[in-house]
Amino acid sequence: MRDRLIAANHREYGESYEQLLFPTPSQAQRALAHRAELLDDLHGRVAVGYGGTKLDCTGLSPGCRICAEGGWSCLFITGRCNCRCFYCPTAQTENDPPTTNAVDFRTPADYVGYLERFGFRGASISGGEPLMNPKRSLAYVRAVKKHFGDAMHVWLYTNGTLADDDLLRQLADAGLDEIRFDIGATDYHLDKLRLAAGVIPTLTVEIPAIPEDLPRLKGMLGKLRDAGVMHLNLHQMRLTPHNFEHLSARGYTFLHGEKVTVLESELAALEVLQHSLDNNIGLPVNYCSFVFKNRYQAQAVRRRNVQFMVKPFEDITDNGYIRTLTLLGETATVTRQIENFKALSIDDDLWSKGNSPGKLLVHPQLLKLVNNSAFRLQVGYASCRQLPSVSYHNPFITIPVSPAKSVIIERGRAVADVELGEEARERFIKLFLAGDSSSPSVAGNDSLAALAPFEHGRQGLQDYF
Repeated sequence: MRDRLIAANHREYGESYEQLLFPTPSQAQRALAHRAELLDDLHGRVAVGYGGTKLDCTGLSPGCRICAEGGWSCLFITGRCNCRCFYCPTAQTENDPPTTNAVDFRTPADYVGYLERFGFRGASISGGEPLMNPKRSLAYVRAVKKHFGDAMHVWLYTNGTLADDDLLRQLADAGLDEIRFDIGATDYHLDKLRLAAGVIPTLTVEIPAIPEDLPRLKGMLGKLRDAGVMHLNLHQMRLTPHNFEHLSARGYTFLHGEKVTVLESELAALEVLQHSLDNNIGLPVNYCSFVFKNRYQAQAVRRRNVQFMVKPFEDITDNGYIRTLTLLGETATVTRQIENFKALSIDDDLWSKGNSPGKLLVHPQLLKLVNNSAFRLQVGYASCRQLPSVSYHNPFITIPVSPAKSVIIERGRAVADVELGEEARERFIKLFLAGDSSSPSVAGNDSLAALAPFEHGRQGLQDYF
């Protein structure tokens, strides 16, 4: 796993990769020990959730709770921003149409239809800087709240530089439930933030955990609380090709992983959380790690999309993939098994003939009716994504969301099909299908290790290497 992640990180940055400072094994062990000390100190004082990737879950803002539960849509209302934060992951120079999941929604009505069709419970307006286009932002907030009312929590991200009393009042009148200020963009000034206190129902600060600003942030937690801030969200900084020059010049220690992240940023976030609790400041702090975003937000997207493409003889894993089980055997054996299903009046939606005579696709609940010694078991996984138009590379379905707008859901293979040996098959059934907690967990050299990420996903904060 480590070698694969390192290779992927290396490919992303090419020759520039050599400029990055990664921890030596001894440095990584010291950092892990420090993180373990912080987590041990926080144990029993915070709620750790979502596979150990998010804390403290006790006082999450309404929007964060909806996000964590998988009910959130983020609409990027514009691609332009008037600030140039060194940590920003993208250029933010394009005046793009409102977009989410690579699909544009050029009218508020189209976006409202999308939210309803896909069953969202929360929607955020982001950018770029949404207040660079206040008319558009207001139109979308107003349309969503008018249609859904309290059933849809709506929040807006802003650096705050363009906020004033009149605009904040208009946002409140449009129904905005929550506003989130990135005060890192304004050198931690709170004047614009204070204007929103008492006007927008929920006032949140959402910033990256900048390691060199740790003493300053600790010292201003009380000021944030007194200014009316109800929640502080801290993100782990991550490297992108856009912010590479800025971050690599700051002497940070980088971590290999699903994407390259900043080691000191995670430790800084945990120290802020610890400081807030130690001093009874009364400001809920939420550390939103990169692995939470990359795993659980992506899982929510997968689970939302696969419902449109899963077949009756398939099922959906905890991690949001479509799982397909195929029995492999002699043609005559497959024929006899089909006859047996029919004799038992098994719903014929729960099984399907494969694309060759020696294959039979079955729902997991039918495995108990199968003579395992007569078949080999093959496991496949697929994922689904939203597209603005048909690619014609994979199976797809068109989902109308309004009279003028449709969304394409495309299904693709997530990994090559795996044929399990007899011993692996039995453990696969116990561990992943029956949920047998007494069954040994999957180790790195286990034959099921390649399947585990598609079933349950990885757990815990990222490793340091």
